[in-house]
Amino acid sequence: MSKKLLVVDDEQSILTLLQYNLEQAGFEVISAMDGEEGLEKALDNRPDLIVLDLMLPKMDGIEVCKHLRQQKVDVPILMLTAKDDEFDKVLGLELGADDYMTKPFSPREVIARIKAILRRTQISESSQTGKDDNEHDKLVIGELNILPEHYEAYFADERLELTPKEFELLLYLARNKGRVLTRDQLLSAVWNYDFAGDTRIVDVHISHLREKIEKNTKKPTYIKTIRGLGYKLEGPKLDE
Repeated sequence: MSKKLLVVDDEQSILTLLQYNLEQAGFEVISAMDGEEGLEKALDNRPDLIVLDLMLPKMDGIEVCKHLRQQKVDVPILMLTAKDDEFDKVLGLELGADDYMTKPFSPREVIARIKAILRRTQISESSQTGKDDNEHDKLVIGELNILPEHYEAYFADERLELTPKEFELLLYLARNKGRVLTRDQLLSAVWNYDFAGDTRIVDVHISHLREKIEKNTKKPTYIKTIRGLGYKLEGPKLDE
């Protein structure tokens, strides 16, 4: 069964180009040309992935992304931006986008990026079906409990609301408990393709995780920054 994609862009030429190439690649494609229409179609059609332009009339991509995440719609979002602006990219990721691409881009590059995101999503869905159901795979670190087979994580017995990328990052850190992992290592392991050294993506997601599992984000107990190197996850000390 083909995956359903929603493409939201106010430039007709880009919309037509993407729709044609994505359909040729075997995807079912629906489209919208402004943010309000895009949000409505996302809620009505529940696509498998959204390609979302940042600059849109009526409601920009940031607002669309924010509304979807507030309504607990965790569909993967690939954000497009014509701006080579670090702030825009980081803000989009902070609000729940899974990835971003800067215009101009080739349709082949977009398709490759979409397939990479959907592969990760498919892995999470297969985990939820119980195909890898193994209680021994559960990870417990302090008050943090991670159940890879169910794609769930809990902290202090409360289920964490995590995006797919946040979960994958947390799981990778936990499976490498006590090891210092560089930003480049995390990019390779969690995002599994080249981000041309844009390690700010890792920092943004680490910040998100800390907000959800740390009592004091300025003095983290679990996810420690190793200056000049990267990050490591470890259990809380008795006096923390």
